[in-house]
Amino acid sequence: MLPTLIILAGGKSSRMGFPKGLLSLDNEYWLLRQINQFIGETILIGLGYDYQEYLESIPWLQKAIDKPYIYKDKKVSVVINLQPELGPFSTLQQVLLTVKNKENILVNPIDVPLADNKTQELIISSNSLITIPMFEIKKGHPVNLKHEFWKTLLELDKNDSESRLDTQIKKRNASKISFVKVSDASCIKNFNTPTDWHEFVSN
Repeated sequence: MLPTLIILAGGKSSRMGFPKGLLSLDNEYWLLRQINQFIGETILIGLGYDYQEYLESIPWLQKAIDKPYIYKDKKVSVVINLQPELGPFSTLQQVLLTVKNKENILVNPIDVPLADNKTQELIISSNSLITIPMFEIKKGHPVNLKHEFWKTLLELDKNDSESRLDTQIKKRNASKISFVKVSDASCIKNFNTPTDWHEFVSN
């Protein structure tokens, strides 16, 4: 069974100056491109800041708040974090509340291109509690989390400074974490500024 993909798109995008998921590439919104890239069928999108712009730009996202919406054979649901100022972990927690128990998840920020099919398959095929792709010596996304791990994230106080996904992963025994070497460099790319975006789309 393929995991559920969580796309975190709740950030303020202050350095970009524009909602990252609504950037356009080949006449397609970046968020939709990320959805299309996923090899599975179930996707949860966490929105926060600028959620109204997302709903206005992609009207069917509004329908996906109440129940899953079928978009190009993908079952997409939207979760809105009304306290995005608490950070990306608060958005992740909000989304995790809607994930069915026993399901494994992939977590990918909106500003990291979703890896190619081969890389996704490699990450998903791992049986480790936590699986992280590595291109050369750099860690990337998406991160594969078994339900035994992600369910513990719901117990954390979102106001705690240690309530961060990377911090919680570091706390786990190294034997529970797999680092999968991949050939797709996109897993370590991210774009925070217009310059980052232009460099990405020009390659």
